[in-house]
This record gives sequence, structure tokens and C-alpha cells, in this order.
Amino acid sequence: MQEILGRSVLEGELGFPLMVVHREALEHNIATMAAFARDHGMELSPHVKTHMSGEIAAMQLAAGAWGLTVATPRQAQAARGFGARRVLVANQVVDPAGLAWAARELERDPEFEFLCFADSEAGVDILSRHAGPRPFRVLVELGHAGGRAGCRTLDELLAVAAHAQRAPGVELAGVAGYEGGLKTAEDVKEYLGLLQDAVEHLRVRTPVLSVGGSQWFDVIGRELVATQAVVVLRSGAYVTHDDGYYHDRTPFNRIEGELRPALEVWAHVLSTPEPGLAIVGMGKRDAPYDEGLPVARRGGVTVTRMQDQHTIVQAEGLRPGDLLAFGISHPCTAFDKWRRLPVVDRDYRVVGVVTTNF
Repeated sequence: MQEILGRSVLEGELGFPLMVVHREALEHNIATMAAFARDHGMELSPHVKTHMSGEIAAMQLAAGAWGLTVATPRQAQAARGFGARRVLVANQVVDPAGLAWAARELERDPEFEFLCFADSEAGVDILSRHAGPRPFRVLVELGHAGGRAGCRTLDELLAVAAHAQRAPGVELAGVAGYEGGLKTAEDVKEYLGLLQDAVEHLRVRTPVLSVGGSQWFDVIGRELVATQAVVVLRSGAYVTHDDGYYHDRTPFNRIEGELRPALEVWAHVLSTPEPGLAIVGMGKRDAPYDEGLPVARRGGVTVTRMQDQHTIVQAEGLRPGDLLAFGISHPCTAFDKWRRLPVVDRDYRVVGVVTTNF
């Protein structure tokens, strides 16, 4: 892509379908969330599973990120390559190979910080068995009924925390939770209260309290303002936002501020086999579909379904060869479909490139 720097992607030299990243929206979103965390006395450790891009991670770190969050040990290795001095694995880690890497990295670099979750004594014991000279720092995870991982009660969490404090090679660092699956602000408020109770029961110097922070960071900012802990948001999808799932759910629909969609897919109309029906050369391999279908940027065009290499739209007046733009829904399953994406200015001139490491 370096060969077309300064030229418009709409000239077609890169071919279509093509996903582009809008530079101004990307920069705006990174600055917006960094400012929100700072203004509310919290730290931001962006979840880089969204993009797995060294270029974007560097921008987030330069904006003051506390560290980088990942979901797996392999992603943790990539995050180290992105330049992170602190990596938070927001998950239980039981993989021997991943733990062996983490133990070696902790021994190799005294300034490296590695944190992960635990929600059972068995999980703590696995960490203990694979620890090296420096201990694994652990956040005990609190879940909720119907949620994914995490202790289901405060008593259970405190028992796991006590076990972590006794286990060799493990250091209790605080507590963690994920509020993204909760449906109402009141449910989130109640859940955050339990996390605060957990922090108050721990005998830990400068505890960490980590939460998700994509759909409810406004509630988090209000409820955890006086918490005697380092509050760490793990927001991820904000970095490019979208035109669907997070467009409808962002807290900036409730508070002042905005995030801007930074991803867009361009594709040709391939066929118009029936009146009002068009087939576009963009499919499930090119754009996310798990949390909503792409959103056409042209009025009167509605996406009805997607196939592996095709998207079916309802529209009048389209012709084969027409070029259409689509916003996406759910950025966390957008980047993994591409290895290199052009970064464009408002005139669609290429001003850089984003590479991914999935």
C-alpha cells in the first residue's frame, strides 16, 4: 500500500471489496476515551483483541494507556511486540505454554507487568505450578448469574482471594468483573457495588479493580469515583466504534460526547437479477455479521442478508459496477478479516496502513 500513499482508494488500485480506516475518526475516538478515563480518575487499558494492530496499539499507548488488555496468552505475546510494558489478560489462563512464556518474560524483563484473572482455587493452583521466580499477579473475577466466567458470590470470591494469597508463585492484585452482559443501569450499579465490597474485604496494598467499560462506562464513572482502588477500564470497541451494535449502545447516547465510526467497506454491485434486488461483492469474509448486518451509506439501500462472498440488498436503480460504501456493526469481528487496511483521510487518500496480527 505504500506505493499508493496520497492516492485515493476509490481509484481501485487496491481492488474491491476493501475495508478502510478513517484516520480522523480513529484519532478522535482514541483521544475521547483517554480523556474520559482521565477526567473520571480511572485508567484505560484498551482491549486490543478488537484490532490486534501494532499501529493502533501504539496510538493508544501514546495517548496514555495504563497497559494493553488481551484475551489469550498468544495475544499477550503480540501485545508485548506492540510495546506494552503492562499486559492484562482478561481471562483465566490455564494453558501451560502460555504460562511458560509469561514466566520467562517476567524473568527476562524486571519492568514487565503481567496480570490475569482467576475464579477458582483450581485456577490459582495452575498458576502456582507454572510460576517462575516472579509471581503471577492475579485479579479474582466476580461474575453474575447467567454471565460467563467469574465467582458467583462475594463469599466465593473471597475464598479464592484467600487461596491466592497462600499460593506460592501467585500475588493477589485485586478484583475484576465484566458488566457488559447486564441489561440495565440499575443492574450494573448493583454489580459494581459488589465489586467495591470485594475490594474493601481484600488486604491488598493499592488494589486494582478492573471492569469492561464499553457499554456502561458512564455508570462506572459515576459509581466508582470514590473507590479506594486503581480502577481500570478495559474498553475495546470504542477505538473504531461502528454504525450498528455500539452505535445503539454507546454511553455517549446518554452523556455528552461522541464516538465516530472509523471503519467502512467498499464493494461493487455484481448483479441486479430482479427488480429491487442487487448482489454486492462483499460477504462474511469481508465484514462482520454476528452482531448486526452492515449498514449501507447510500440512501434507499438495505442489506437483507450475507453469504460467504455476497451481500444481498434491496434497492432500486442500481447497476452492475456501481460502487457502494457500508458501515459495519461490531468492530471486534471486523479487523480479523483483514491483514492490511489502508488508513484514509476525508478525501479517501491513503495516509497510512494498519496491519493486524490475528
